[in-house]
Amino acid sequence: MAFSFFFRDLPTLESAVNFMYEATSGQSRIRVWDAGCAMGYELFTLAMLLSEKFGYFGYRKIIIHATDIEKEFGDIIGRAEYPANEIERIPDYYRDKYFSPSEKEGNFKISDNLCAQITFTHHDILKLNPISEALNLIVCKNVMLHFQPAERIEVFKMFHRALAPDGILANENTQKMPAELDGYFEQLTD
Repeated sequence: MAFSFFFRDLPTLESAVNFMYEATSGQSRIRVWDAGCAMGYELFTLAMLLSEKFGYFGYRKIIIHATDIEKEFGDIIGRAEYPANEIERIPDYYRDKYFSPSEKEGNFKISDNLCAQITFTHHDILKLNPISEALNLIVCKNVMLHFQPAERIEVFKMFHRALAPDGILANENTQKMPAELDGYFEQLTD
């Protein structure tokens, strides 16, 4: 399992949210898939960024599908509760706005408003069945590092099929898109 934490690789997530905001202007329903959400650090970081960009009512139009092959991560995401040492890196603004002390001493709970738009599903992306279609944003970072090159290509093709025409794929910034996928995706930069 890859090491992760809240607000990791923030520039990539911010860019994805900014591009998606422009691409979804005027849409009544926005679909996001965090493929390989693990313990939820990236998922909840993404949710906070989306909430800030879209505002309270705009965020309520967003459905975030969180998936992982590990079923136990669903319990962690469902509780949306983390110990104080795991939220230390979160900027004060976000921590103050989206976290509050939980009943368990030393833990903090993510706001219900943020969690309301998130659903967790146990899912194996190597089965090549997308969680939804016409997705506006797919975030899949760190997961591809665990796959063989041929598997990566097939997963990227599945993501391509699952995206809406102006949909965005946010991948690990240290990974290059395989040459076999030339023409499938256009690299976006701020």
